[in-house]
Amino acid sequence: MLAKGSAPWIITAVTISILATIAHFFFSWPHTDLVALFGIAVTIFFLFFFRDPERHIERCEDIMLAPADGKIVDIRGRKVCIFMNFQNVHVNRVPLTGRVHSIIHKKGGYIPAFCKDSERNERSHILIETEHGLVEVIQIAGTVTRRIVSYVREGDYMTQGERFGMIRFGSRVDVTIPENFDIACKKGDRVFAGITVIARANCNGK
Repeated sequence: MLAKGSAPWIITAVTISILATIAHFFFSWPHTDLVALFGIAVTIFFLFFFRDPERHIERCEDIMLAPADGKIVDIRGRKVCIFMNFQNVHVNRVPLTGRVHSIIHKKGGYIPAFCKDSERNERSHILIETEHGLVEVIQIAGTVTRRIVSYVREGDYMTQGERFGMIRFGSRVDVTIPENFDIACKKGDRVFAGITVIARANCNGK
């Protein structure tokens, strides 16, 4: 399965490959063989990058699931920061069931997303109303392409593990942990969206 919005990218790469191949074999235009090979390589890369595998989500309101694939690069108080490399699946999933309270898109710079200074980058703030209170998920654009794609709108109801968007080509996702949850991950951990538990409800907080 491929991520929503990936078709134009893949179609463009395939079209370049086909046209360059035709130009090489039928018109003998110079360097078109290299263009065709480049187009094929880009197509393969796009198919890999835009993959969106189905996942078995074990939903439970007493746990919080990772919103993104990647590596935890920082934990700042109640905020967990996950950096996504090129090899990670870039489709993001809802950590807890709830309704979208608001979506705020902020313009900014394009510092590498793993840097602390990326707080100034282009980003999308999504507030989700859950039974544990408001949970904020922040999608932060990286240095390449700089495009945050949202699959949801304000007022949408989403179940835990459901896809809510993606960020293209290198990025970061930060998520706030409710006060009645204990963080169950640490810096350096590898996590998977909709699968890895990053926090658990504590008995004292209920």
